Amino acid sequence: MTVELTYLTYVAVFTALMWLPYILNLIMVRGMKDAVGYPENPKPLAAWAQRLKAAHYNAVENLVVFAALVVIAHLAGITNECTVWAVKIYLCARVIHAIVYSAGIPWLRTLSFAAGWLAMLSIAWQILCA
Repeated sequence: MTVELTYLTYVAVFTALMWLPYILNLIMVRGMKDAVGYPENPKPLAAWAQRLKAAHYNAVENLVVFAALVVIAHLAGITNECTVWAVKIYLCARVIHAIVYSAGIPWLRTLSFAAGWLAMLSIAWQILCA
């Protein structure tokens, strides 16, 4: 398996696991019965859990684009130093994004998102220039 596909797997697994902390918070705040039900007046999640939930949605939305680019590059046989660095940067950027988003640090959240976006653009550029 290529480095790019390996990192796509890491990103997908990380994204798939991001829901666990905020669901645990949901259970702690509301109790199991209300966590799995539809309470009329649900207690809100902790602020960090609300932010992590938003970061998770953002990660899922961006995974679609990232995965498409990595798969297109793979199918086209495009792998080089730029694509390898881009997938590594993307994973790091998404992990940092989740952490700083949950912690409520706006500028670092924006910078980490931008780093991931630039990594995706780098892969797209490699595809378009091939």
